[in-house]
Amino acid sequence: MSCDSVAKLEAFARALFVSAGMDDNKAATVAHLLVLTDAMGRRTHGLAMAPLYLADVEKGRSSEGAEAGMAVRGEPEVIKDTGATAVWDGRYLPGLWLVARAIEQAMPRAAEHGLAAVAIRRSHHIGCLAALVKQAADRGFIALIANSDPSGARVAPYGGTEALFTPNPFAVGYPGEANPVLVDICASITTTSMTRQKHAAGELFEHPWLLDAEGRPTRDPAVLEHCAPRGSLQLMGGTEYGHKGFGLALMIEALSQGLAGHGRAQAPKRWGGNVYVQVIDPAFFAGGDAFLEQTEHLGERCRANRPIDPKRPVRLPGDQAAAGIAQAAREGIRYDAATCSALNQWAARLGVDSPLA
Repeated sequence: MSCDSVAKLEAFARALFVSAGMDDNKAATVAHLLVLTDAMGRRTHGLAMAPLYLADVEKGRSSEGAEAGMAVRGEPEVIKDTGATAVWDGRYLPGLWLVARAIEQAMPRAAEHGLAAVAIRRSHHIGCLAALVKQAADRGFIALIANSDPSGARVAPYGGTEALFTPNPFAVGYPGEANPVLVDICASITTTSMTRQKHAAGELFEHPWLLDAEGRPTRDPAVLEHCAPRGSLQLMGGTEYGHKGFGLALMIEALSQGLAGHGRAQAPKRWGGNVYVQVIDPAFFAGGDAFLEQTEHLGERCRANRPIDPKRPVRLPGDQAAAGIAQAAREGIRYDAATCSALNQWAARLGVDSPLA
C-alpha cells in the first residue's frame, strides 16, 4: 500500500501524461479528474485507468498514421453550433478533457439561454461521470451526461444472448447546500471495469450479475471476455425486470449517438465513446432558491428516514463522495500494491519520478 497527498498525485499523473506526449492543459485536466475520482471513492475509474490510457496513447503513437489509440494533441472539430446546442467531433482526444471543456463552455450558454447541450462523437473514454457533473453542480447548475461506446459490446438487449451495448452510464449532478447530489448509474447491473477487477482477483460476484452465452445468470466474471462464446453483463433489473435497463440503454444510445450523428451504424473500432452533455440553469425556471428549497427538503427527509440498519443511515448520492474528498485532503489517498506497481512501471518507462512506494 502507498499513500500520498492529492497535490503530489495530480502532479505525478500530469507528468506521466505529458511525458507520453499529451498537451499539458489536457494532462492537467485528466490528472485532476482521475485523482478526484479516487478521492470520491470510485477506484475503478481513478488512477487505475492511467496505465490503460497510457497504453492507448502508445498504441496511437506506434500506429504509423493508422486510426488507433488516444489522440493527445489538438482541438475537437466543431461540426455544428447554434449557441444553445453544439456537435463536436472529439477526434479521440482525452475524454475527461473533452467533457470538462464541454461543460465549461455550456455553463455560460445555459446562463444565457437557460439550457445548453453538446453532443460529442468520437471522444476517448470519459472516466467517472460523477466527477464531471460535479464541476457544474459546484457552480449552481444542473448537469446531465449520457455516454456510450459504439465500438464496444458488453450488454445484450433484454431477452437476447448476444452482447450489443456497453454499460452506458448516465449521470445527473445538482447543487446542494452542503455538497452537490451526484447520481451516477448505468444500464447494466455492474460494469466492465468491476468485472475485470473481479476476474483478475480470482473472485466471483456476490450475486449473478452476468449472463453466460446461453442467457443463464452467473456470478463468474470470466464469461464476459474469457469464455467462448462470450457472455454479457446483466441489464439493470436482471432477468425479471431487465426491460428497465434496456429502456435506459436505448435512451442513452439515442442521446449520445443519435444526436451526435455517429455511432454503431458507422461500426467504429477504436476504444472511445459518444457523449451527450446538458447543462441547466435553475434561474430560468422557478429560480435557484426555489430549487434548493425543494431539493434540500427532500434530501433531509431522506437522510432522516429510519434506516434498516442503525449503523448505516440513509445518505444521498454525493454524500460519500464529499466525505471522501475531505478525507483525501486531510490524509492523502492510499493505493493498493497492484495499482502502485502498474503506475510505477509506466513512471520508469517514461522517466517520471513516482511518489508511490
